[in-house]
Amino acid sequence: MRIWFNKTFSTIDGVFRNLRQSHSTGDITLICTQTYPMATAFLAADENYLEPTDLTAEDYLSWCVNFCQQYKIDLFWPGKEAALISAQHAVFNAMGVQVMSVADYETLSLLHNKAHFYRDLPTSVAKVMDFVAVNNSEAFDRAVVTLSAQHEKLCIKPAVSVFGLGFRILDTARDSITQVLKGVEYQIPLQELRQGMLNTPQFDTLLVMEHLAGYEWSVDCAGRHGELLCAVQRKKMPLAGHGQIIDNNCEIQDMVLRLTQYYRLNGIFNIQFKEGVQGVRLLEINARPSGGFGMACLSGANLAHIALQAIKGAAIPQPSIRYGLKISEINTPVILLDAAY
Repeated sequence: MRIWFNKTFSTIDGVFRNLRQSHSTGDITLICTQTYPMATAFLAADENYLEPTDLTAEDYLSWCVNFCQQYKIDLFWPGKEAALISAQHAVFNAMGVQVMSVADYETLSLLHNKAHFYRDLPTSVAKVMDFVAVNNSEAFDRAVVTLSAQHEKLCIKPAVSVFGLGFRILDTARDSITQVLKGVEYQIPLQELRQGMLNTPQFDTLLVMEHLAGYEWSVDCAGRHGELLCAVQRKKMPLAGHGQIIDNNCEIQDMVLRLTQYYRLNGIFNIQFKEGVQGVRLLEINARPSGGFGMACLSGANLAHIALQAIKGAAIPQPSIRYGLKISEINTPVILLDAAY
């Protein structure tokens, strides 16, 4: 089977390694494309090719169709333009190409915007933190007043963001120079943020939220169109360098099951939770393998293999997960290019 992974996050090499572990040499051919020649994922792929850097939307879709035809792809596992591609399964199926989409177009578009996602989510499925979505300085000030009356600390995050980019805790006691000198991370002085809004009175949607100060869980999952096949919980330690624990929190497992069913999730995806004063709350659903995917598979569950078996329609035995296992990652130096300069 020839499997193509188009441009996506660098963590996809963890998926490659786990597919390699579960298949005999020659059973699968892993094909990777990226827009730059030094992509580390190329080191784990059987074949690698460069993508054009200037294509988006329909133009990129046409390029993907042509790539599948030219390189005789059997299974397309999209990263870039995953939502758009999910609406075009019929086009690829007509060529004999299966597509591994985490959800349909409407759901993937919803998950991309946390303001829309949080509003859509029934509390019977999972609960999110208290939040207010704002687009201007006046709405921001009202949200801070309202939420401050209910919660000791507040935080902000753009409604559209990945990897926690833009997340900040609102600091009402210190200014930025004090934060710099003290080495404070992921915080922003409230008054200085307000001052910045004078120059940008209207802005893209920002979420003002209660700050969840407890433990965080990252749950790596494999599913089949709403059926949860396997979920591995990684409980993160609050101090850097103290690793993570393969956990078995029943409340989180139940929420993962309901979320998978409600949004008919498929393939490999990641769901994140964090604990606050009122209990565990859902942070987000990532329609892709997480950065810690490789650590999750140390539990004894090869999630990439499970997802691939599911799309083949093969039997899927329940893996034996090693709960309580303490895990971490180490950086490994690699040579990207051996050339004389």
